[in-house]
Amino acid sequence: MKAELLVRRGVLAMAFAGLLAAGAYALDPTPQQQDIKSDKKEIRQDKKDLAKDRGYRSGGQRDINKDKRDLSKDRADRNADQRDVNHDKKDLAKDRKDRNKDQKDINKDKRDLHKDRKDLRKDRKGH
Repeated sequence: MKAELLVRRGVLAMAFAGLLAAGAYALDPTPQQQDIKSDKKEIRQDKKDLAKDRGYRSGGQRDINKDKRDLSKDRADRNADQRDVNHDKKDLAKDRKDRNKDQKDINKDKRDLHKDRKDLRKDRKGH
């Protein structure tokens, strides 16, 4: 009976040791299991970061598109201003030409007036 008791205790000790080992194994994950868990956590964090980046990018893209529209409007305004300047230059050149012609006419009229007065004095003196 002593042998039977010894075997029974041995089996129970082995079973208890097995349960302790299984509990320890369940509580202390292997390095591979820890890597998988940390990788999953990193993937979740990366997904959150990507979502934030998409938000920043779409906001940035809106700003870029608005800036492009503003640049296009500014370019159109600049071109219109340049056309106005060119038109004004043509007008100034024409006005300058007209002024010079008018001055020539004034000078000619002064000469004619001077000549007419001279002729008038001569006529009064001579008759």
